Amino acid sequence: MSGAVKSNVFGSSGSVAAAAGGLKWEAVVTASTVTVESNRGYFVNTTSNACTVTLPASPDVGDQVILLDYLRTWDTNAVTIDSNGNDFQNSADSFIVDYDTEGQGINIVFSGSTNGWIPNSDIANSLTPVVPTSQKAIFGFGAGPTNITNLVSSSGVVASDTTGVGTARTTIGAEKYGFDKALFAFGFTDTAVSLSNLVNNSGVVATDTTGVGTARYDLAGSSYGLDKAIFAYGETGSGDVSMSNLVSNSGVVAADVTGVGTARQGVRGVTYGSTGQAIFAFGIAGSTNVNTRNLVSSSGVVASDVSGAGTIRTKIGAATYGGDKAIFGFGNGDAGDTGVTNLVSNTGVVAADVSAVGTGRDGLAANGYGGDKAIFAYGEIGSKTAISNLVNNSGVVASDVSGVGTVRNHLGCAGFSTSA
Repeated sequence: MSGAVKSNVFGSSGSVAAAAGGLKWEAVVTASTVTVESNRGYFVNTTSNACTVTLPASPDVGDQVILLDYLRTWDTNAVTIDSNGNDFQNSADSFIVDYDTEGQGINIVFSGSTNGWIPNSDIANSLTPVVPTSQKAIFGFGAGPTNITNLVSSSGVVASDTTGVGTARTTIGAEKYGFDKALFAFGFTDTAVSLSNLVNNSGVVATDTTGVGTARYDLAGSSYGLDKAIFAYGETGSGDVSMSNLVSNSGVVAADVTGVGTARQGVRGVTYGSTGQAIFAFGIAGSTNVNTRNLVSSSGVVASDVSGAGTIRTKIGAATYGGDKAIFGFGNGDAGDTGVTNLVSNTGVVAADVSAVGTGRDGLAANGYGGDKAIFAYGEIGSKTAISNLVNNSGVVASDVSGVGTVRNHLGCAGFSTSA
């Protein structure tokens, strides 16, 4: 062996400490099989598949191997130890040794031919990082066009109008970024535009930032990867598109990415899950309402079309609720405006329609608030309105609440602030 082994490489705090003589850490393992070397540490990423780890065939007494759950996914896809002809804790190599606990880390040491490999530590790190959630929200812009905004408190109360900042426009995209900030982007004045307006974590809207990406309107936005955002789909004035633009965690909008999925407008996007996935769904392609959906990975990659669930419709609202789930609601379908909703699980599965509560309308906006609840507000019911509907942390929509602020439709809404 190349060096002495520290008896507790995890240390009293549960964190990994280097062994005396230097423990070498290898690149992250993503393959379904890997053969490891003695006196090495390995981060094993089982996000996409289980992994079989083959231990060294001829280890020396005192040799060690450390394996760590890289993304806390061993409970979904386990790590199996192949002791490669040696015993594992006095059990023959023919026995199956699985490690299938989220956040687990194992430090195994070779004791000799009698007992073979013995775990020095096989602890599970109980600390699960909690993603900061939006406590407040901001509705802004909309038909008129206008640039007024309305803040939503952490208890779901919509405030009166705030004097607008930025170019007044309608059919705008909005989403949060950087955990506690937001931006409004793109939209329509008397033509499609690509400018944006950042919103700080106090809900203050900044002046226009010159746009990047193809000018368009009636597009969708969503968070992804926990602290970034993505805008996708929309109408340029010359037709529907399916391109997207990623937004960094500092609010910088990137250039166009070639589209995936059916080109359409009136789509809505929303994040779900605990690692920052998103989903775009519904909309209108040409003159046909659709319920097509496209999942977005935690790295911002848009997947191809999946057949939809729920009433086909466009110009709906979408928001997160319950911390890791989402809800689509309201909109205009082939039979007119509706108030039906569709819940989205934390794995991105869209459920069938839930009977309408609240007045059916389209052109509204929605977002989460209070960490685990949501709000739908504004829209059009033959004429523009400011009514709202709160959603509890189980996804149940409440009846109408009298509107506050200027009545309007085709506005945007985004979360901001992680402080109540």
